[in-house]
Amino acid sequence: MTATAGELLEVLWGRASTAPASASQMRVLLTLEHQDGINLRTLCDTLSSTPPSTSRLCDRLVAAGFVERVVSPADRREVRLHLSSRGRAFLEDLRARREQELQAVLALMPSSKRMALLEGLEAFCGAAALQIQDKAQRADDQTA
Repeated sequence: MTATAGELLEVLWGRASTAPASASQMRVLLTLEHQDGINLRTLCDTLSSTPPSTSRLCDRLVAAGFVERVVSPADRREVRLHLSSRGRAFLEDLRARREQELQAVLALMPSSKRMALLEGLEAFCGAAALQIQDKAQRADDQTA
């Protein structure tokens, strides 16, 4: 059942295309949205990717106007990555389109089932946030 629900969400979200950003580029955008101003090394660690691959991803996002590279005021050798205003607008638009697709499905559900789904999703979000925090903490512990 979980796999089927996940696949159906992918179909719905596919209707709200992420073009012109690939799945890998979306991960970068979402990471920068939550960790604005991180450096390339931290982004590599977050994505579990290599510096050359991550740098190429960022090059494409900079060229598209979604990401900005800014020299760190503390250390000119370090470059900080920021989501641009265009990148933020892209994510906002994507979320609005995804929400519209989900709302159309939710409107077909009985009210009691929508409430049960909401309760389940709230519990899911809490558990997912804990898991993400635990993984981030373990990664920090390994690099320390």
